[in-house]
Amino acid sequence: MERLAALEAEVKADADAQRARKEAALARVREQRAQQQVERDQLRARQAALVSRKAAPAHDADDADDDDGLGARRGRGRADDLGDALALARKAQGVKAELARAPKAGEKSWIKSGVASAALGPIGWLYAGSLREAVPASVAWVLLAILASKILPAILLMPALMVALPLSGLAGVVYALQYNRTGKRQRLFNKDDGDEPKKLPSGR
Repeated sequence: MERLAALEAEVKADADAQRARKEAALARVREQRAQQQVERDQLRARQAALVSRKAAPAHDADDADDDDGLGARRGRGRADDLGDALALARKAQGVKAELARAPKAGEKSWIKSGVASAALGPIGWLYAGSLREAVPASVAWVLLAILASKILPAILLMPALMVALPLSGLAGVVYALQYNRTGKRQRLFNKDDGDEPKKLPSGR
């Protein structure tokens, strides 16, 4: 019984010693991990501080150089945008009023001009457009239509007509508006003068 008790005490002592060694080893591992985490945090903090110190002077210099010029440019840009918007609004209002107005005697109907130009192409420009532009464009349109009808099938002509005819109709509307505004036919692609021939200076 005494030997058995002594053996049990020895076994218990060994178990306690092993448990103590395990706990000490675990404590050392936890301490090492905590120390490594602290070192990593300190390293990240130092790197962030270095990056912020390098970026701050360049950013301050750029701000100092660009604040005045950038502010002035932004101010001019806003003023220009506002002026363009107002001018566009005035033009749109004027065009809207002109389109809503019924044509008077001697004026051209922009509806007829647009429909004719959209249906017949440049031939419709003869209604209100400049003859210097409408006649050559009409002749070229007829010749092109004859040539294309002989070479290309109709299915290939449709996409081109779907683009060209609406543009022609828009040009017809613009021709009519210019005619009503000035009282004479105006050139759409060269607005320096109308269809009136230029007069030579006196003495020549």
